Amino acid sequence: MIGIWGYPDPEVLNKIQEQYAGHEFVDLDINFGAVSSNVVPDAYCKIITNIVDNAVALKNKTDLIIASIGEEKCDSARIAAKILEDLGFKVIQTRYDKYDDVINPTPIATSNLPLKEKITTIMDCVIKPVNVGLQQCEATMGFWGVPPNDLSLLELFPDTTHVFGWTRCVEAKRPADLELEMLVDESIPTVFFAQTFCAKMQLAKYLARKYNGLFVDVDDLASNSVRAKIEAFIRLG
Repeated sequence: MIGIWGYPDPEVLNKIQEQYAGHEFVDLDINFGAVSSNVVPDAYCKIITNIVDNAVALKNKTDLIIASIGEEKCDSARIAAKILEDLGFKVIQTRYDKYDDVINPTPIATSNLPLKEKITTIMDCVIKPVNVGLQQCEATMGFWGVPPNDLSLLELFPDTTHVFGWTRCVEAKRPADLELEMLVDESIPTVFFAQTFCAKMQLAKYLARKYNGLFVDVDDLASNSVRAKIEAFIRLG
């Protein structure tokens, strides 16, 4: 098994996919319900916690980890990569934060797929391009941010929700493009989401205030009050 997280440099990822053809590539960002490794603090970003806990739980099956550690991910990921190396994992660190002037189209972000499917499809494309026929839709709602640890949160949104923020940057193949990350459709109500303890909380709160949106941060699972707040915002939107 090959573990990855974030958005590894595509050239590095492609070489490793060729070298390890037939191996399963697993996104360690995702919450698989792994037992706590007790490596990271209790009050910490849940996504980084997922990375470390998943890696430790899957250590006997893991041949290699491809760690995204540049501006396209975060400094916590760089530290996690070093810790996992110290724990005996073979880790290849990559940075993918320099691009040409081409901004790739983002048809998944603006499609009529359910929001949860939009976001998981975008992230699946990091490992393997997904070719699906996509019908575009006029947006009635926006979701800005990263894929939540609690993906069920996305089921609250209508299918006519467009994706912005870091997730759209991933589809555009520019995960560290901060200017693109800050662009939203000002004409639609938007939920600005960040994981609690993530540096992107600062940007999410700022943009929510700037565009009169709803700022939401969630640690592990979304509480009933958070869900009710989002549902009310969508209803009144």
